[in-house]
Amino acid sequence: MSERKRILSGMRPTGRLHLGNLHGALDNWIRLQSQYECFFFVADWHALTTDYASPGQITENTWDMVLDWLSAGLDPRQATLFIQSEVKEHAELYLLLGMITPLPWLERNPTYKEQQQQLDQKDLATYGFLGYPVLQAADIIIYRAHGVPVGKDQIPHVEMTREIARRFNFIYQREVFPVPDVLLTEAPVLPGTDGRKMSKSYGNCIYITEPGENVREKILKMMTDPARVRRNDPGNPELSPVFALHKLYSSPAEIEEVAEGCRTARIGCIDCKKILIKNVLARLDPIREKRMELEGKPDQVRETIRQGISSAQKVAAETIAEARRAIGIDPMRT
Repeated sequence: MSERKRILSGMRPTGRLHLGNLHGALDNWIRLQSQYECFFFVADWHALTTDYASPGQITENTWDMVLDWLSAGLDPRQATLFIQSEVKEHAELYLLLGMITPLPWLERNPTYKEQQQQLDQKDLATYGFLGYPVLQAADIIIYRAHGVPVGKDQIPHVEMTREIARRFNFIYQREVFPVPDVLLTEAPVLPGTDGRKMSKSYGNCIYITEPGENVREKILKMMTDPARVRRNDPGNPELSPVFALHKLYSSPAEIEEVAEGCRTARIGCIDCKKILIKNVLARLDPIREKRMELEGKPDQVRETIRQGISSAQKVAAETIAEARRAIGIDPMRT
């Protein structure tokens, strides 16, 4: 067994990734893969909890996301990368955990009603949507993960997993599952091109592998401080979504130059954006080039994920065998 502690995280397959995904999760995964034994998975079954009526894009989105993972720097030599639905043990553990999870725990889940309100155009009054925290718990503890890297908004989900693991161990009087810790990660909320949070649903994203010309055009059209109506009007850089991106992509000297230039109207918004464009493209160009290379090697990409699935299956099968023994349902071994 690896001496490194094991962590697990996943993403729903929504297709190509944008800057918010890169800085909100993917950069952190890339950093963690050299420090922990990492399992990262495509949560395609989770996508069905909200998109069960229109699942047509899930498979295409899965491979789009995998390509972006590999292009950005996830390394299958350091981390196990796999697709959730290809490891059937997730479903078995989901069923077993569902037998012991009290219904009020799920009904009190803080995101349950919140997401129903946000996605009111969809019928989410389903068993799958109510029970997705149990599936999430199965995803985590089937690999006996010691930790789960999440932002503050995801802490309640990990706490639910912790409670389910404790309950299973208590009922069956065997420490089958480690109780995973929260690995709190500080992730910036990136503004989109219109100033709102970057989100595909808002149509305001900059994608990490889109053509450089598209990136230039989007940044040039980004809103800035609304007080700067004319070129010689001073502004407040903190009110500008462009400046929020400068903080991630530009050097300290450039950030200072842009901030001072905005406040004094020494530089215009176009000049400010040109500096940002240069720095964003310096980061994204290698990712886009790697993506283009991988698109020409589909068999290699699929083999990479196939190997990850195989590795994940071995660990998951061992856990399921122990869970069955703990419960006492293992008839073929009696």
